[in-house]
Amino acid sequence: MTSTRAVRAGRRTLEVHRPDKVLFPVGGGGKEYTKAGLVDYYRSVAPWMLPHLRGRPLMLERHPDGVGGPRFMQKNTPGHYPDWVHRAELPKKGGTVCHTVCDDTATLVYLADQACLTLHRWLSRADRPERPDRLVFDLDPADDDFGQVRQAARLVGELLGELRLPSGLMTTGSRGLHVVVPLAGSHGFGEVREFAKDFADTLAAAHPDRLTTAALKKDRGDRLYLDVQRNAYAQTAVVPFTVRALPGAPVATPLTWDQLDDPNVHARRWTVADAVDQARTDPWADLPGRGRSLGPARRRLDALRG
Repeated sequence: MTSTRAVRAGRRTLEVHRPDKVLFPVGGGGKEYTKAGLVDYYRSVAPWMLPHLRGRPLMLERHPDGVGGPRFMQKNTPGHYPDWVHRAELPKKGGTVCHTVCDDTATLVYLADQACLTLHRWLSRADRPERPDRLVFDLDPADDDFGQVRQAARLVGELLGELRLPSGLMTTGSRGLHVVVPLAGSHGFGEVREFAKDFADTLAAAHPDRLTTAALKKDRGDRLYLDVQRNAYAQTAVVPFTVRALPGAPVATPLTWDQLDDPNVHARRWTVADAVDQARTDPWADLPGRGRSLGPARRRLDALRG
């Protein structure tokens, strides 16, 4: 087994340790992938992934022994990380946390070498941590019925359209979809979460047989859960184009609303083998560069709620 491999990433050359180590074993219908394969994927997808990472505090999901081994959810940046890896020290109850920030390809490759399979990002940026510029609706099915997710996504998209809020669709690489709404960052987490909750409640009330906002699983029945809990300070969502720690190395992948009609699309449709091809199509090209303020949408939603 090769002990190290030199990898060029931007202006830096990094040593990848144990590149032949299997992180994704064969099983569950998925192919085998090594650490070298993970590094190669993140290098390739970096041009499309980094815009979703820059300036954002991260929680890192590490699997040193690969999928099936122990999992570590890492918030604090270890002292041995190189000085060139950016950090953001942010307040938490009773202290601070020094989060890793991934601003370049070299950091992405370094994290892959640390067996960081999945990157989870804050919905706000390190320089304005209390002001989210993303709102996320997590569509969580009662079972593995993706048809249920597809229906719910269309309902969420239609109501966002009525409120004139542009949105992007993303497979989670696990079971469901995320609907991501770019925001202007002009509201605090309290206002954003209240809006998301009222939006979800409105939609669930209109479709009580299909959707629920019940936090307890026992209260959901076979309905899809419209989860808005991620819209809070220090909460995270998986980054677009990040790999998930599941057999076959599925990837959380943006897609167009038209692609939702493709019967072959499901939560794990893209993997490290083909997610870069999807990235090249620029599925979120229609999303505005700057997000919207929630003020006008809030007024429209209040008018709909009567």
